Amino acid sequence: MKTLGDTLPRRFKAKASGSITAGKPLIVKSDGDVTQISATGGGPSVGSLFEASYTIAYNGPHCVYDTANDRVVMAGGDSDGRLAVFVGTVAGETITFGSKQEAGDDPLVENVALVYDPDNSKVIVAYRDRSNSNYGTARVITVSGSTASFGTATVWLSAAGSDKQMTYDTNANKVVIASRNNSQSGNGYGYVGTVSGTNISFGSGTAFTSTGTCDNIGVTFDSSNNKVVVVYQDNTASHGLSVVGTVSGTSISFGTPVTINAASTSELCCSFDATNNKVVVFYKDAGNSGYGTAIVGTVSGTSISYGTEVVFESNSIVLAAGFQSSVFDPDNSLITISYSFTGGGGCFKAGTVSGTSITFGDKLVFEPGDIYYPESCYDPDTDRVVTVYVDAGRSNYFTAAVIKTIGSNLTSENYIGIAEYAAADTETATVLIKGGVSTTQSSLTPGQTYFVQGDGTLALTADDPSVTAGTAVTSTKLIVKG
Repeated sequence: MKTLGDTLPRRFKAKASGSITAGKPLIVKSDGDVTQISATGGGPSVGSLFEASYTIAYNGPHCVYDTANDRVVMAGGDSDGRLAVFVGTVAGETITFGSKQEAGDDPLVENVALVYDPDNSKVIVAYRDRSNSNYGTARVITVSGSTASFGTATVWLSAAGSDKQMTYDTNANKVVIASRNNSQSGNGYGYVGTVSGTNISFGSGTAFTSTGTCDNIGVTFDSSNNKVVVVYQDNTASHGLSVVGTVSGTSISFGTPVTINAASTSELCCSFDATNNKVVVFYKDAGNSGYGTAIVGTVSGTSISYGTEVVFESNSIVLAAGFQSSVFDPDNSLITISYSFTGGGGCFKAGTVSGTSITFGDKLVFEPGDIYYPESCYDPDTDRVVTVYVDAGRSNYFTAAVIKTIGSNLTSENYIGIAEYAAADTETATVLIKGGVSTTQSSLTPGQTYFVQGDGTLALTADDPSVTAGTAVTSTKLIVKG
């Protein structure tokens, strides 16, 4: 005796939109055609915003991602100017933060910067200590759950240290600070730090400028060449310059500065594209109406050369000097930038490097109102960029946005089944639907449920949105559950 399930059709035919490969998950479009799932099916998107009811003052919030604990760590000066740290957890496209964490000595701080040390699974915070003659100071932060504990404060600059940024040299296993030294005519200096337990120590500083005050410092580590790259504004001529550094022991040496932009340049930051082995520099080009501009750099030895400038925003932008507004998304090989401009809100773009140039995708407005001090970090566990900032429309409260760099054409409703055979564009495709058996899979684990991913692959863990593809019965066969 046949049951209803025995008589139900387990496949149907529809016109293919684009080429289709046998065994690939398919979605049905609004016109009834079917197409493969693609991670390039849409632009960036933002989830719900985390809106705190407290203010991060004194240059705004800074953030890094702690890969050992799967947490976002955010720090800054609170409304009283005291060092405040918050630990956040990303789930899908949302983020939540625990309560404010404070150091026992409760220092007054400015010009905060953060970096993550993956070798010791520690976060390092550097700041200008207003409680101690404005000295450049650093300390180690240990994260556990949603709490943070603080190591002993270490002075790395016995003078006012401002306009600083940090990176981590994964070759030398060292923290590197690039900072203006106000006791040395405002010249830029590099400092090398070594983490041991809950403490950090520093060697002597090395100058990377000699012409006077520098500002708007950014720094990144080129892991292909094992070099530190510092970008900055030379206040003598207001030009954008860069310099390549080499860490040895507890010191760093620098090559000759190279011009990035010969016009007035400010608000620089930079990131390293580990897929293409390129440094990408972002800045506000005052010589071109303050437009947001990017340029791709190639490190060779102790120098760096640049391609052609690319305008990514034809408005006078705000990147916020001393903030790491750009991060690299290694899962999608994208360089990202978070920024703002008056009347434009908080904006986000992702770019693809090719040779010595970069091409940007669609702009995402993640905050419609004005924002200040955007800084970003990348969460490799959820494949999301987290941008923290000050929301000018909400009493300057600290806010965080979780951004997906590439959209997918997959939704929670449009998955239809798996392609039984290959089909060319506009040809008739045969789709295996609920109860059908796909026999063109590979490396499946029998008895396990597989989920459709945003890039069209199958995996044992759910993506966002969560869509069940089916259950494996052999290493090559999957019962469709569309």
